[in-house]
Amino acid sequence: MLFEQIAANKRKTVFIVLGFFIFVMLVGCAIGILVYNNYLNGLIMAAVIGAIYIAIMIFSSSKVVMTMNRAKEVTSKDQEPVLWDTVESMAMVAGIPMPKVYIVEDPSPNAFATGISPEKGAVAVTRGLLDKLERYELEGVIAHEVAHIRNYDIRLSTIAIALVAVVAILSDLAMRMLFWGSITGGNNNRKSNDNNGGGGAQAIIYIVALVFVILAPIIATAIQFALSRNREYLADATAIELTRNPQGLADALRKIGGDTTKMKQPSAASESIYFTTPSKGEKKKKEKAGMFDSHPPIASRIERLEHM
Repeated sequence: MLFEQIAANKRKTVFIVLGFFIFVMLVGCAIGILVYNNYLNGLIMAAVIGAIYIAIMIFSSSKVVMTMNRAKEVTSKDQEPVLWDTVESMAMVAGIPMPKVYIVEDPSPNAFATGISPEKGAVAVTRGLLDKLERYELEGVIAHEVAHIRNYDIRLSTIAIALVAVVAILSDLAMRMLFWGSITGGNNNRKSNDNNGGGGAQAIIYIVALVFVILAPIIATAIQFALSRNREYLADATAIELTRNPQGLADALRKIGGDTTKMKQPSAASESIYFTTPSKGEKKKKEKAGMFDSHPPIASRIERLEHM
């Protein structure tokens, strides 16, 4: 069951990522039809903007994420011996270099990982996590975060964030170009083509493309969260592969899910990389994930762990 779960989640991730890239290219095609009356121009524009934005996001330092979340680096074992030993042992089992270790001075129990590769990995935990979890539960959470690093989830989530931003940029750019085109008469070329025949079909294509571009940012966000939810399940399964103890992670999820302490200043931009949703509330009580939930319901994660 464990290895079947890991394999299934990996296959699903491949399809979601592939679908995401195709979706961005389709947005470019739609913009090409709307603005240039030629899908190829929009496709090239989407590919160029996407490549540039992804490169910028990937090469941005993980220190930015740590700064956003007010995380302070633990530079020696003497500072946090239990945390240091746990991260070191889980990294060793996972076969990756030991990630850098950080602490967020916040009473809410949570954790996250950053780093676009295992060589640049970092794990951060809140003070609340260290204070409220038993050693075996902490091991389960750390194994989950190390799994994210080993599975290159941070790179994937970074690319997903970049693609969502690219779709938003393209959609906004298209709306502005259409607005100025309508003022300056830049759409005369299309109107002329409509008058020369095939105007009905052309109008339908134009309307479909317009609706698609308007809805594109919403659809892109839904795809991003679907990818995030799937990677959470995969990290849970990989964590069990590392610890051989589903109970530790399940108990940690129960304890964190039952804790009502809210994070003082959660970073909204970093919400999807946390172990559980930083904002406490009704989300954690759901039995099924919504389209715009960045994490699966805790009850669903526990149920999967209990069947491993």
